[in-house]
Amino acid sequence: MILLNDKNQELTLKAVFKEDELNPLIIKESNSTTLISEDKTIYAYFDKALDFKTATKFICNFVKANKYNVNINIDSFKKGAQENSCVGRAIMESVFYADYEEFSLKTAKKNNVKPTINLIHSCSRAQEKFEEIKIKMELVNFARTLQDTPPNLMYPEMFANKIKEMAAGIPNLTVKILDKKEIEQEKMGLLLAVNAGSNLEPRVIVLEYNGNPSNSERVGLIGKGITFDSGGYNLKPSNAMVGMKFDMSGAAIVCSTIIALAKQKANVNISAVGCLTENRIGGKATLTESIITSMNGKTVQIDNTDAEGRLVLADGITYAIRKLNVTKLIEASTLTGAILVALGKTMTGVFANNDEWYQEFAKATEHSHEEIWRMPIKEEHFEAMRKTPIADLTNAEPSRFAGSSTAAAFLCEFVEDKPYIHLDIAGTADQNNRGTGVMLKTIFEMFK
Repeated sequence: MILLNDKNQELTLKAVFKEDELNPLIIKESNSTTLISEDKTIYAYFDKALDFKTATKFICNFVKANKYNVNINIDSFKKGAQENSCVGRAIMESVFYADYEEFSLKTAKKNNVKPTINLIHSCSRAQEKFEEIKIKMELVNFARTLQDTPPNLMYPEMFANKIKEMAAGIPNLTVKILDKKEIEQEKMGLLLAVNAGSNLEPRVIVLEYNGNPSNSERVGLIGKGITFDSGGYNLKPSNAMVGMKFDMSGAAIVCSTIIALAKQKANVNISAVGCLTENRIGGKATLTESIITSMNGKTVQIDNTDAEGRLVLADGITYAIRKLNVTKLIEASTLTGAILVALGKTMTGVFANNDEWYQEFAKATEHSHEEIWRMPIKEEHFEAMRKTPIADLTNAEPSRFAGSSTAAAFLCEFVEDKPYIHLDIAGTADQNNRGTGVMLKTIFEMFK
């Protein structure tokens, strides 16, 4: 149980620093803790003031290892910190993140009795911020559960049902789930082409939240929902299939984000489209060099069946524009291995066709403290995706150079001049074989 300024627990976690007058029993190694029973206090020692990142790392490690009912004295951790470091928020978020019970089907269950954590914070807005963070982190953790569930249990129909259950009863939030017949009626040819080899039908989840009816603007969130990616006929090697259950992370994150915003009663009109399917091989699977017509009407030559994410996203983008009348777009996807080569596992690659829209997003990351790096989309990248002589576009540029940028250029062909942000979360959606819910906090900060 996580509380704020509630009944004091038996022990208190308090931060102390190098320059403080310290009990000689305190271990003076940065990030170390010392329990002094006479004080009923666990002292956390630091060489220097904390920032958002260092506070997050310490609190996550502490909460995961902690067995006591404790108070956490947030004010003590803020000593000497810069004003924009948001150490108090880092501690609140980290407690919720680390206290979350990760998905497991182990038959030998751990002791599930969690210690009580009482956050002590003297800030005048502490209760307001606590309630906001509680909602946000609940949905971050919900997205993580979706991500971590194995593909035999988190297939398109089940995914859609989980979202529907989570969204039930929230004011001004509607949920619509398109089945295969309805997807065919919408002529979402690219999504259907990816699904063709699977014995399980695709789904499209559509969530619409109306928090500002007097405003005609509507933001669209689009998420890639490949619940398992074999690569199709361009089959992945066996070691590259490990972690492919996380290929639905984009859909998990955007759907969870809009639920969080609805629960927060955000003053925004926003819709989410999650395009769900497996990418399997099979007797009806789409062949390499097939040409498919998108919902947009553009024809696409499928030069690599393992470049499937951009196909389902293209139809999702068109649905959001033409059916939901969105005026701006943010899309999230575990799209390219190339982004891992460029940025590793620490930063999300961000692509944008509009500088002002990008700046709004970048400003939100200053509050969420999620790390991003803007990547280029140049005319050369568009040219590479238009090279096929028999279709409007190819889905895979053969040289594989600038793979993340050419993938972003492909998606830009479908946004119809709308301000658009593409988030390539292939490196950040999961860490150590666990989902992270990355970028949910940033999008929440933009519109809360």
